Amino acid sequence: MKGKKMTRYVRRLATLLILTAALLSMLPPPAEAQPICHVDVATLNGVVDPVMAQYITRTINTAINDGAAALVITMDTPGGLDSSMRTIISKMLASPIPIIVYVAPSGARAASAGTFITMASNVAAMAPSTNIGSAHPVGGQGEDITGTLGIKVTNDAAAYIRTIAEKRGYNADWAEQAVRQSVNITEKEAVDLHVVDLIATDTRDLLNKVDGRRVTTATGPTTLKTAGCAIDLLNMNMQEEFLHTLTNPTLAYLLLTIGIWALIAEFNNPGAILPGVTGAVCLILAFIAFETLPINWGGVALILLSVVLFIAEVKAPTHGILTAGGIICFVLGSLILFSPFTPQAPSMPASVSVPWPWIGFMSLLSIGVFTIAVGAGIRAQMRKVIMGAETVTGATGVAKSDLDPQGVVLLQAEDWSAISVDGPIKKGQPIQVVGREGLVLRVKAVKTEQ
Repeated sequence: MKGKKMTRYVRRLATLLILTAALLSMLPPPAEAQPICHVDVATLNGVVDPVMAQYITRTINTAINDGAAALVITMDTPGGLDSSMRTIISKMLASPIPIIVYVAPSGARAASAGTFITMASNVAAMAPSTNIGSAHPVGGQGEDITGTLGIKVTNDAAAYIRTIAEKRGYNADWAEQAVRQSVNITEKEAVDLHVVDLIATDTRDLLNKVDGRRVTTATGPTTLKTAGCAIDLLNMNMQEEFLHTLTNPTLAYLLLTIGIWALIAEFNNPGAILPGVTGAVCLILAFIAFETLPINWGGVALILLSVVLFIAEVKAPTHGILTAGGIICFVLGSLILFSPFTPQAPSMPASVSVPWPWIGFMSLLSIGVFTIAVGAGIRAQMRKVIMGAETVTGATGVAKSDLDPQGVVLLQAEDWSAISVDGPIKKGQPIQVVGREGLVLRVKAVKTEQ
């Protein structure tokens, strides 16, 4: 009896254990411990322009509002506009949360405006194989600014970067040299000269190394607590990405040129619609891009004047005089389009301009397009002049639209404006010319035999 009871007891215990194990296997796994802090990360990649300034300003506001422990700006830039750079720096200096500038990834640089922005950070770091410096002001095409104006611009930039470096505790003497002498150094040299604070291999390594560092923000001293924090990426939204893409000067120049071509095509073929719409859209996008580029509006005016001269040549032929003037205006306008009279300090880098070979190619292509268009317009007018009143009177054609009394008729393979002299005429109905006043025909309906 005792043996049987023991056997039943063991069986029940085994069954209970199996059921317990089955129930435990159905339970969800324990949640991993969530970090009690997070760090926002923005990416400044490319030219510092108004769109980039808007993006960085937005990410700083986001980091402040969502309680981030810090904002990391991962940067790789050749430089940018002085106004955009100062907008970013002003926002950084006024930030109540720590801002860390990280020149990364390997191969990245903080040149020109990027050097200023690095100096404005609470903590500056660089990835291996990166460099910083070359902040001397240059013109819109990368050329030196000479004379008294050059001295003023350089002194202004030198004083600005020195005051920022002194405020953040970086090497102000080297910062001034970067402006006056365009010095450029590697990440190891930057740490040795106290231009930046440290070298980090990646963002996580950066957060671990800066943890516990004491910094001063706009609201006072604070201690960074970033080790183990979650990393939240703050990327550009679709609008910012689109506008930033438009800031490519070659693309802006291409949009302007295509827009002009399309409008000339619409002028030579009234009512085609597609060329007109395409031209309007391209020109609008080009002018949006011009708002974010160091544009010379005198160059834009010359290019638009060239269009006026080409159209005038079609309206009132001058044996090529207006066409030649239009060609000269277009080429000159293209050459100075991205050479503003007011220098940028520090300026767009030399790469932020339309390459000279590209300008030459587009100018020659535009000259060909305009010459063909103007020639076609002149030939069309000559054909209409040759076709005098005595030639068309009595000729028959077809109404291309309803005439009540005005409309369009097709006569000898050409469209003519016409006025009906004997009541409404339906589209498709045969017509006969009874006279002409300038370029407007006077027509009557041709009675068809039933």
